Amino acid sequence: MSGSSAYRRARTLVASATALAAAAIGLWTGLGGDSAQAAGAVPSPDHVVVVVLENHAYGQVIGSSGAPYLNSLASGGANLTQSYALTHPSQPNYVALFSGSTQGVTDDSCYTPGFSAAPNLASEQLAAGRSWASYNETLPSQGSTTCSSGNYARKHNPWFGFSNVPTSTARTFAQFPADHTTLPQLSFVIPNLCSDMHDCSVSTGDTWLKNNLGAYATWARTHNSLLVVTFDEDNRLSGNRIPTVLYGGPVTPGSSSATTYSHYDLLRTLEDTQGLTTHAGNAASAKDITGVWAS
Repeated sequence: MSGSSAYRRARTLVASATALAAAAIGLWTGLGGDSAQAAGAVPSPDHVVVVVLENHAYGQVIGSSGAPYLNSLASGGANLTQSYALTHPSQPNYVALFSGSTQGVTDDSCYTPGFSAAPNLASEQLAAGRSWASYNETLPSQGSTTCSSGNYARKHNPWFGFSNVPTSTARTFAQFPADHTTLPQLSFVIPNLCSDMHDCSVSTGDTWLKNNLGAYATWARTHNSLLVVTFDEDNRLSGNRIPTVLYGGPVTPGSSSATTYSHYDLLRTLEDTQGLTTHAGNAASAKDITGVWAS
């Protein structure tokens, strides 16, 4: 074979191999293969901590002089400017954020513990062999199912409503570890009725957040971990538009998104940060939060 013929044959073989590789990648992506950065997928943090605060609209917190710390997280992390709760009052929003459905809950009354076996964020996490816990301020003791005690209110702690979530995973906030490497892969923090801005001022809640989660937020920036701060509902005067802020290593500092998101979208995003292959309730048809993640 002449040199020119051999060269042409080599070029043909290379072109064919390249085409086959491109086709294979396209097929893989079409079948749901992982092309995380190209698809703008959510990151995979080592730890995720979600804090839920109470009953304030976006404009009461973002830009408010009463919330300097939360605003510093928004400016140094990601601010979701069109984040919305689902309903009123508080309890159905918590249940929906946790399980993708209000599970028939319509008010703040004290339910029978373990009334539902529906899939939820914790049951999915545990079934996947991943770690989960909640940290509940003023909870009388780990796993206690009491309805209320002082500034503690079980209506803000939806995990007790599910028979497939061990009550032992509900810890007191005093058990939140100072060594953040020992945190579960996913956890929720629920402040009490004063610290969450329900019965006390925005300033009180903002100071609590700084004093109790500030060290984790700083650590998360350099340890591939994520802090999410959101609210259960607004003050009933702003169309249920609420503050939602993301902060940590996986977040682009100073980013924002004007995409409309709901509690179901946040649930879907949390599930996907954990690599879960199932999605609870309405999270199955919800969308991931995108456009704010660091490459």
